[in-house]
Amino acid sequence: MSFAGEVKAELCRTSLNRKCCIQAEAYGILLYCNTYNSGEIRIITENDAFAQRLPLLFKKAFKLTFDRLPSPDGKHIFSITNPDKLGVVADTYGGGGPALSLHVNYAVLEENCCRSAFLRGAFLAGGSVTDPRKSYHLEMTTSHLSVGREMVALMRELDLEPKDAQRKGNSVIYFKQSNRIEDFLTTIGAPLAAMEIMNTKLEKNLRGSVNRRVNCDAANMDKVVEAAIAQTEAIRRLEESGQLGNLPEKLQESARLRLAHPEDTLSQLAQRCDPPITKSALNHRLRKLVELGKQEEN
Repeated sequence: MSFAGEVKAELCRTSLNRKCCIQAEAYGILLYCNTYNSGEIRIITENDAFAQRLPLLFKKAFKLTFDRLPSPDGKHIFSITNPDKLGVVADTYGGGGPALSLHVNYAVLEENCCRSAFLRGAFLAGGSVTDPRKSYHLEMTTSHLSVGREMVALMRELDLEPKDAQRKGNSVIYFKQSNRIEDFLTTIGAPLAAMEIMNTKLEKNLRGSVNRRVNCDAANMDKVVEAAIAQTEAIRRLEESGQLGNLPEKLQESARLRLAHPEDTLSQLAQRCDPPITKSALNHRLRKLVELGKQEEN
C-alpha cells in the first residue's frame, strides 16, 4: 500500500461518535468529491478503507443510503441522485439551491473538533500525500474555487498555513514543508503518519550527516596522503643529493621515520620520535624537509 493509502486507512479508523463531527466530515467529502450539486452526489475512490467507511458515515450523518454502490470490479463509485435524499443533504448544510456546493457554511463548523473532521473528509475525498522518503508534498483539490479560497482561510485559523494555486480550473491547497504536513496530519487524525514523516526526516538528516562526515574524512585523508607523498619525495631528493646526512639530527630522525612509515598520520609519527614530540613540532620539521627538497629540485 502506498503512503497516501496508509494515511487514509489510518484516518478511516477514527471513530464515528459525535453527530456534529460526522456531518462535518461528510461535508468535507462532499465539497472535495468528484461531483456535488443539486442534481447528483458522486464519490469515486480507489481506497478500500474509505470505501468501507462511506456507507456508515452517510447513514449516521443523514440516515440515508447511496443509490449506487461499488461493483465488485473496478473503482469504488458511490452516487445519490434521488431528489429527496439530495434534499436531506442540502438541508443539513443550510438549504438547497444550485450554489450550495460553491461555499463553505462556517455555521456547521463552529467547534474545532468539527473543523478537524471537515478537513479529514476533504483529504479523504480530494487529498494526496507523497511518500516522505521521496519528497514532502501534500495537497487537496476541489473543482469549487470559492471553496478552495474559504478552505485556506479556515486552515489559517487553525495555524496550518497552507499555500494555494489553481491547476486546470481546480483549486489546489498544498504543503511542501515536512513540519506543516506533520501538523496537518495530526490535526485531521493521522498522528502515526505524522510520526512516520518525522522519523523519515530524522533518518535523512542522520544519513546526510554521516555522508558529510565520511566525505570530510575522505577529503582529509586525501590531504594526509598528498602531504606524505610530498614529504617522501623531498626526503628522497635530499638523500640522492647527499644533503640529508648534513642536516640536524632532529630533521634526519623525522626523515627516517617518514620513509619507514609512509602511511602514518602526523600524530602517529610524532609518537615514534625519541623522545615523542608534539604533532605541531613534527609538522614543522617535515615542512622544513619539503622546503629543502624543493631547493634541491630547483
